[in-house]
Parts: sequence; C-alpha cells; structure tokens
Amino acid sequence: MKAAGSFVLLDVLNISATLICMILKLPQIALLATVKCTKGVSIRALLLELTGYIVFATYQKHHGSPIATYLEYPILVVQDSILLLLILHYDGNLRLSPIYSLVFVVGWQLLTLQGWIIDLALSLCTVLSGSSKFAQLWSLWASGEAGQISALTWGMATYTCIARIFTTILTTGDLQVVLRFCVLTALNGWVFLTVLYYRWRGKKLA
Repeated sequence: MKAAGSFVLLDVLNISATLICMILKLPQIALLATVKCTKGVSIRALLLELTGYIVFATYQKHHGSPIATYLEYPILVVQDSILLLLILHYDGNLRLSPIYSLVFVVGWQLLTLQGWIIDLALSLCTVLSGSSKFAQLWSLWASGEAGQISALTWGMATYTCIARIFTTILTTGDLQVVLRFCVLTALNGWVFLTVLYYRWRGKKLA
C-alpha cells in the first residue's frame, strides 16, 4: 500500500512538473513580445540557465535515468532559445544568434565525447545554474524594479524544482542531482519573492 502510494505521488509529480515546464517560459515570452522591451531581463542569466539545462539533460540521458525525470529539459531548452532570440532582437543584436547557436551545439557535442566530461560538467552545472539566478537577482537589485520579469514564470520554476527533489529521491536517488535541485529551489524562490516585492513596492509608490 505504501509502495503504491509512492508510485502515485511519483506519477503526479512527474506529470505536473512536465506539464508546468511545457508552459514555464510562456508568460515571460508573451510579456517580452507584448512590451518589446527587455528591461530587467538578464541575458547573462539566460545563457547560464540554458547551459545548465543542456548539461543536465545530457547527464540524465547518459546515465540512463527514466525519461520522465528530465523530459521537461529539452522543452525548456527550446523555450529559452526563443527567449534568447527575442532578447537579441529587441536589443538589436539578432546578428549574434548564429554565433550563440554554434557555441551551444559545439559545447553539447563535447559533452558527449567521454563519460567523465559529462560527470564533471554536472558538478559545474549546479554552479552555472546557481550563477544564472544570482545574475538575475543582481539585475533586479541594480534596477530597483521588477521590469519585464514574469513572477509567474519564477513561481512555476520554484515548484518544478521542489517536485524534482522528490522524483529524484524516489527514482535514482542521485544525491548530486538532489543537491542541485535543492540549491535551485532556494534561488528560484529568492528571485520569485524579489520580483513580488518590487511589484508590491511599485504599486505602493504609484
């Protein structure tokens, strides 16, 4: 009975995390496309985040993890790529997109050359992903306002990381992956609360 309950919980968490990630970046994409302004959105944070997604998905596939535990990451890579193109377009730097594409494709190919490379990359991936959140926080602190940051996107990102802590414990038990999601849960939540604070302060001052 207990085992059955664990399987039900696992299915619920896997499905909810995947479904949320299918639309995770859509609020941010829609916001940028509407206002045609990238104020408050850190391209450095986005590039670090995109790198982290690619590394993590490659690591999970390399180690034969159940696809349900990382299915959302290829979807997030596509959404982040669209976000990157929008930022480059509205900042007048769209000509740089082929260079970014080449760097990411070559980097992904290098990850698959040897098993030790992807294992080392995952260790660095947590640092990269954490750095992406700090880069976004720094951008928020520097501007003193939420700008065009979507609180909904960051709120959903916090939930999916929490869900992945439990799905990892219930499936592979990979402590390195669990640690990664614990760190990202804390940092995503920090960005989420910071955006909410600036939105609240902006309304209060208006």
